[in-house]
Amino acid sequence: MTHDHPDKTAASLDESTGPVGTVDDIREHMDVYASCGTKVGRVDHVEGDSIKLTRSDSPDGQHHRIPLSWVAKVHGHVHLDRDHVQVQDEWQPA
Repeated sequence: MTHDHPDKTAASLDESTGPVGTVDDIREHMDVYASCGTKVGRVDHVEGDSIKLTRSDSPDGQHHRIPLSWVAKVHGHVHLDRDHVQVQDEWQPA
């Protein structure tokens, strides 16, 4: 059963196609999407084993950090392996 998300702005992880890179291909200002296709932020920069998201794209105006282990695919954007609810429940303040 699939659920439509009102904030979906990209293909879901299952719908995502195209050449796939690695976490080494993550660049500043790439959009970050949850597995459901909802944009959860934009890359500020990679720090060690995590991605720091920009403050300006955050729903609460704060930086957040997500582990690189959540990254499922990288192409023109970063696609995570969990939906936006899980991401926002589990991300860490930066």
